Formats: sequence, structure tokens, C-alpha cells
Amino acid sequence: MATSCKKFLDEKPISTSTDITFWKNENDADKGIAGGYALLRKTLNKANGLAFYAYGDLPTDEFTSVTSYRFDNISTIRWSIAVAAAETGDPMMQMRRYDSFYSAIDQVNRCIKFIPTIPDDKFSSSTSKNNLLGEAYFLRAFNYFYMTRIWGDVPLVTQTGAIADAVDIPRNKASEVLAQCLSDVNMAISLLSWDYANATNRAVRANKGSAYALLAHIYAWQGDYQNCNLTADKIIGQNFYQYVSRDSYLNIYKGKSTEGIFEIAQSGENEGNVFNIANYTLKSPYLTTNTGNAIFPLNTITLKNLFDDPDDERYSNAFALTNSTDPICIKYSNITYVNGQNVITPVAHNNIIIFRLADIKLLKAEALAALNQFDQSRTVLNEVREIAGVGAWNGANSNLFEAIIDERGRELFLEGHRFYDLVRLGRKTGIIKFGDDKMSKSDFDAGKYYWPIDPALMVINKKLTQTPFWSSKM
Repeated sequence: MATSCKKFLDEKPISTSTDITFWKNENDADKGIAGGYALLRKTLNKANGLAFYAYGDLPTDEFTSVTSYRFDNISTIRWSIAVAAAETGDPMMQMRRYDSFYSAIDQVNRCIKFIPTIPDDKFSSSTSKNNLLGEAYFLRAFNYFYMTRIWGDVPLVTQTGAIADAVDIPRNKASEVLAQCLSDVNMAISLLSWDYANATNRAVRANKGSAYALLAHIYAWQGDYQNCNLTADKIIGQNFYQYVSRDSYLNIYKGKSTEGIFEIAQSGENEGNVFNIANYTLKSPYLTTNTGNAIFPLNTITLKNLFDDPDDERYSNAFALTNSTDPICIKYSNITYVNGQNVITPVAHNNIIIFRLADIKLLKAEALAALNQFDQSRTVLNEVREIAGVGAWNGANSNLFEAIIDERGRELFLEGHRFYDLVRLGRKTGIIKFGDDKMSKSDFDAGKYYWPIDPALMVINKKLTQTPFWSSKM
């Protein structure tokens, strides 16, 4: 799936068998952390390189009439479709399984256990040791937060060995998992620095800003908007990040921009993906190997409703062929072509952008609207709109929360946020707008937005129970 050379994320995870001899110095600790990032990247690239977007974008109003194998079921939220246990490569099975998340978690559990045992004099400084340990706590918090947004209740494992030993572990309540996330991310904040030891690590390794961004999102997901607002201010007040000019909007997705807070590295010259979101959303002339329509067609009604201002630079710079019946998003069009055995293979070099400044600004605006601090909320919302070249929003306060979710839809289109934004919208206002009758209000209230667990996992782990909404449907 991925093509890469000797880079930070190519470090292999550490196995249990090598623990006793491995953890000796700073270089070993760094390799251990690199394994955690590598496994997270693998997880977000499962299901044909699409998992991050298939969870966060595909089942929303961004897309319509997806016909690609299994991704049509994912798009229409028909997540209970039967898949044979032997079909481990089936995208639906991969999306319903959380094995890869736990591989990443086991790796960082190992880092959390062993890095503190390495003598201080084996590190270049105490700051280096603290940053490595902080990255481990950040990664564990991120993996669990990501999982609980997908499945709700998930098994909570904070010790090494339990997963490898195939211990049967029941699902913990989402509230318990999120409590662990809060504990871990606050530990990460206490350990991490703002600055990077190396400029090449910008955004692709966690720093204090990454941890605060994760914390703000956890609070928003919990509906704790008071703390969400306060946490967003920790990032904004530091002035560590700056907007990228919307004239150069596409530079964000090449990675490591001034706006990037946390990203998954895969944009380097010796990195990149053969199968990923670019392959499914682009076409000629941006993807020369596809002379037909985009595999995943965008919902033209959504585009018209979201981008209702012709001066919006995000639309003019991040979309193409907009006057056709098959417009495309070109955020992920940083592509090179490799010749081999008479086959031309496109390789996309785009980081997965997890958190960036505009995301956090709009999250703050969302929090302020939820707290009925409407004037302050409008100020932040209009700041983002002004950067994009559009005028102030002038609607009623009663519609402000939804307007901010729509603004996030414009700003963060195809960046893995839309599905979770719409869940928060539904929880806060009762407004359901996933598109094309993908989810009714009654289904939403019954928890349809949480994914089922693949039955194959329930055979392996006897203590697992099915996600409540899907329990009678699989």
C-alpha cells in the first residue's frame, strides 16, 4: 500500500521478545516511538488506504452515488452487510475491525512502560526524555479517542502483553475510555515542549500544541464546551501556528505548513501511497490514469449549499471542474508517476491532516456558540471567513451553531472531520444532515453513528458484545 524509504516512520514496532534487551538509550526510545507513529499511519491507511476518510467523510453529505465495491455500503451507512470471516482484505471487514488500533496501542504501552526505566544519562537532555514519553501518552490518547468516536464502548488496555496474549477483554464504557484519554493527554501536555527538536518533525510528531488540540476535540465530543473553549485558547494564545494564505491553500496538504498542528507523514519524496483518497477522488488532468469520472463523486447539491459565495478562495483553489457534472476536490493532487514494467503508477504525496489552526479556531467558535456567547463566537467565525475571502455571517443566533458546523464543512472538506462534526450537530441541536437519507433522527438517537464490531472479532474475544444499534442487524 505504501511506498517509502528510510524515514522516521519506517522504524519497525518493538516486539515483546526484544523488550528485555532493547530499551537502553535515547535512540532505542526514539525507535520505539517511531513504531507507534508507523502503526497509527498503517491504521489510518487500512481499507485500500482510505480508512481515515472512510470513517470521517464518506458517510456524509460530501458524497453521493458511490458505487465502488463495499465503499457504497460504507457511504450509505449500511455497515451490517455480511462479510465472510476469511475475507480479511474486504474493506468493510477492515473498517469494522480495530486490531490495528490495538497494535499501535500495545506499542505505545510498551514505550510508556520502558522509557522511564532508561537512565537519564542515556538521553541528550531531560527535555528529550520527557518529549518522547509525552509522545507516547499523546499517541495512546489519540488512538483511544479515535476508536471511541467510531465504536463508542471499546476495550481499555493500558498494560503491555494483554493483547498479544489474546486475553478476552470486554468493552469499557465510552465515558471510561474518554476519562483515560483525558488523563493521558494531560500527562502528554505536562511532558511535551512547543518547539520541535528538528524542524523536519514539524506537525508529524506531537508537541504541546498537538496535545492541546486533541484535548479540545475530546472536550467537544463530550459536549464540555467550557473546557473546549479554554483549551483552544491555549493553542491560539501561543501564536505558534499561523494561517496559510488561501491563495496557497493546497500547500497545507503537502504537509508541515505553518497551519499544521498534527499530521500523519506521507508527503516526503520517498513516502507516499499508491492506493489512497487521491485515487478515488481525482481524475484527469489531475490524475492522468483516470480518464473517466471520479470513483467517489462529490455531492453537487452539498457543494452548492456550502460554497454559496463565489469569492470563497477555498472553493476556487481546492476544487476543479466545478462547472461540470462531476466536480472534484484537488486537495490531494500532489502526485508523482512511477514507471515500472510498462505500468504507470501514480503515487500521492499528501500528509493526512489531523488538526490545523483553522480547525481549532472553528472549534472555539463552536464552543462559544454552545455557551451562548454569540458575539464572541461570530468574531472567531468571521475571522476564518475573512481569511477565505468571504464576508461576515449575518444569520440569527439560533442558527449560529449549525452555521459553524457548515463553516467547518467548507474549511475542512474531505479532511476527516465532517462525520464527527455532524454527530455533534445532531447531539446539540437535533438537526440531522448526513445526506441522502443515510440516517434518520430515530436511528441517530438509537446510536447508528457508532460502527458495529465485525463478528470475527467476537469469535476471537468471547467477552465482546455487539454495538447496541447493530446487535439485531448482524
